Amino acid sequence: MIRQYKLRDYNFRLVIVLIALTSMGVLLVGSADPSLQKKQFLGMILGLIVMVIVSLIDFSWILNFTWIMYGGNIILLILVKIIGTDVNGARRWLSIGGFQFQPTELAKIILILFFAKFFMDHEEDLNTLRTIVKAVVLLAIPLSLILSQPDLKNTITVAILFCIMIYVAGLSYKIIGGILLISVPMVIVFLFIVVQPDQKLLDDYQRDRIMAFLNSEDDAYSDDVLQQENSVTAIGSGQLTGKGLNNNEVASANKGNFVSENQTDFIFSVAGEELGFIGCTAILLMLFLVILECIRVSLRAKDASGKLICCGIASLVGIQTFINIAVVTKILPNTGTPLPFVSYGLTSIVSLYIGMGLVLNVGLQKYRTYREVEKS
Repeated sequence: MIRQYKLRDYNFRLVIVLIALTSMGVLLVGSADPSLQKKQFLGMILGLIVMVIVSLIDFSWILNFTWIMYGGNIILLILVKIIGTDVNGARRWLSIGGFQFQPTELAKIILILFFAKFFMDHEEDLNTLRTIVKAVVLLAIPLSLILSQPDLKNTITVAILFCIMIYVAGLSYKIIGGILLISVPMVIVFLFIVVQPDQKLLDDYQRDRIMAFLNSEDDAYSDDVLQQENSVTAIGSGQLTGKGLNNNEVASANKGNFVSENQTDFIFSVAGEELGFIGCTAILLMLFLVILECIRVSLRAKDASGKLICCGIASLVGIQTFINIAVVTKILPNTGTPLPFVSYGLTSIVSLYIGMGLVLNVGLQKYRTYREVEKS
């Protein structure tokens, strides 16, 4: 369970980037909503503590409990449906002892661990129909529960995450080609159906967001598209160096509440307005370095499961970053995806730090010269 590692092998480079990135997030959250800054700071401290603890636990030992974690994850997602808290028409939160958390955020980390172990165990027969069907069924169970909350953005995120992991695990290009031949037409048909007024596949608010994106000039969807237009305006108004943190300009898009949820999904618009192009570039650069470091560690992993864990965490950060930036810059429809390590959200930040702890442990085990220590 616990190994004795050498301090010089600890990836302090990754830790420093994470601290800098999350600290910038704390400052931006404080500027967007001062009442939340203390909570975000405590989330950062808790995340760092959890990360260090996880980084010292042998990830191979953790993988022995993937089925237990998978089952626990399903139970939590079912509980969300039964006793979850409704927020803005969606039931995604559980309240336990006055503490609220979002099981879906933790589910993403659990599913990365689960499929890292699953694909390693099926390395020899990965390209058989039986293994692929089994993997898809095991994915479909939590995915359907997440979709029913409703939570389309995380459903898409987890689905893409699964596709990347099974590709890295060694899925045959012939199978990939066959899947694309089937899935691409299905996606086209799906999009054709959901734009119809009487469709039943998506909730009304989800369809409205897609229609607002496709018909941004239509007055019927002006309220839905206004959020993203104000976000683009806020980012552009910061120009090169920004207006400064906690500025009180009357014309400020963020201070004037022209951009709602600017402490979470639209935190990048706060960065654009108050830190300018330089600040936005710094955030994106640090996120890129986090992804790059995860990939670098994966290339030195001791086995396939370690490689898949690192690639899974890198993909999770990359997918959420891309979707968030694309939404706030009006490249994609509004989905409500947080920016990793920057947006407000204690469940999100602690879950991501758990993932980083796993990456750090994979990195510590690239050399097999450690003496296992029995923990009594």
